[in-house]
Amino acid sequence: MSGANPLSNPSLAAASNIPSVDRVLNLPQVQPLLAQYGRTQVTATLRKHLDALRAKALTGKLPASEIEEPLLCATLGKQLTEASRLHLRALFNLSGTVLHTNLGRALLPDEAVQAVVSALTSPGNLEFDLETGGRGDRDSLVEDVLRELTGAEAVTVVNNNAAAVFLMLNALAQRKEVIVSRGELVEIGGAFRVPDIMQRAGAKLVEVGSTNRTHPADYANAISARSAMLMKIHCSNYAISGFTSSVDVATLAELARPHGIAVTVDLGSGTLLDLAQWGLPNETTVRETIRQGADLVTFSGDKLLGGPQCGIIVGRADLIARIKKNPLKRALRVGKLTLAALEPVLRLYLAPEFLAERLTTLRLLTRPQAQIREQAERLLPLLQSVLANRYTVSSEAMSSQIGSGALPVDQLPSYGLVLRADNAGGKRHGRALDKLEQALRQLPRPVIGRIANDALWLDCRCLEQQDEASFTAQLQDFSL
Repeated sequence: MSGANPLSNPSLAAASNIPSVDRVLNLPQVQPLLAQYGRTQVTATLRKHLDALRAKALTGKLPASEIEEPLLCATLGKQLTEASRLHLRALFNLSGTVLHTNLGRALLPDEAVQAVVSALTSPGNLEFDLETGGRGDRDSLVEDVLRELTGAEAVTVVNNNAAAVFLMLNALAQRKEVIVSRGELVEIGGAFRVPDIMQRAGAKLVEVGSTNRTHPADYANAISARSAMLMKIHCSNYAISGFTSSVDVATLAELARPHGIAVTVDLGSGTLLDLAQWGLPNETTVRETIRQGADLVTFSGDKLLGGPQCGIIVGRADLIARIKKNPLKRALRVGKLTLAALEPVLRLYLAPEFLAERLTTLRLLTRPQAQIREQAERLLPLLQSVLANRYTVSSEAMSSQIGSGALPVDQLPSYGLVLRADNAGGKRHGRALDKLEQALRQLPRPVIGRIANDALWLDCRCLEQQDEASFTAQLQDFSL
């Protein structure tokens, strides 16, 4: 045995001093833990902890205080709490990105939450036709409202927009050519590239035009007997400016019609209404795209639409029917929880005059800067008190972004708190900010900000008033 001899040092404990599993399990302080977590889990956690203490004792480095009953039970309770904590946790999004892909994108309105609870706790007519008593089609749960909102003939829903694009290509263009402008061959988050998904779908990509300029003649000259579709792709998270040109959907439709090939549009964010009426940047809607001549449009449910993660395909009934017959449709279909959440979100759009109040995503995107500033200034004294003598905290104007590839160059005027390290320069300054950012992430409900320009920025746009009390409560005992 190495290290200090516990027999000659009363502050250290020997392995023989460690209590047995049964002794600890019978302690009064452990009984509430047994009632909460069960004997199996408590026993397993306790054994692991006692083994660690025994290994420490054998090196002569186990403080006697660690095997005293109060600390032993407190440590056991802490370990059980940590082990039972869910990995997917609620947090505060103060990053400045409203539709943050890594933080779950759109937040669902109350109507959708209640519908999901109902679907979780009660049987439902997912694939049961209540009129005929026979088997139903799960897409029918949202088809009528989507047709009304988009002007499309038919719809189908899959688990995300990448799946929607993949299924559409595999069903309609396998072993055929798909003509796309070079300026639209995008890569989005997670290294998802359009050429890769097209290859996996079995379609042959035909690139036309150049990165910045594509003309109608480029498409016309590429059409052949093997062509299946002309495809336009939303440029998602980048924009090309300057000497540019692209071909609109109406022109593509005119080019495709004589050849009997489809015009498809991957619209990405899936805007259903003109955002300009709420003071947001304009984005082409699904209805406008259909009206311009697109045969099929794919878009996401959890971006600007403000619903659950899914991919929606709308358009011509005959093409949708072919897509739904593809065997991959079953593999990519959505479950009852997604459909339960999607329908009430879509129905909110039928009353657009209430949408900015009832649709969470739109409410966050349209929060006035003055309102956000008032909130930031209410929070300022608390942060200043908690971080006194270590960090300088100020309330300042800042810019939010929509996120998830939606309107990538547009900024939303916002307000928040800016935290800067005191009396630190160079690497020390950076380490101080990293330490603070990490400490905020480790709160019971983590706080996510962003580090930029030698400061930690906490944008208050997504901190709604009903969450403000819980936000401030956990900061009362905040320490680094």
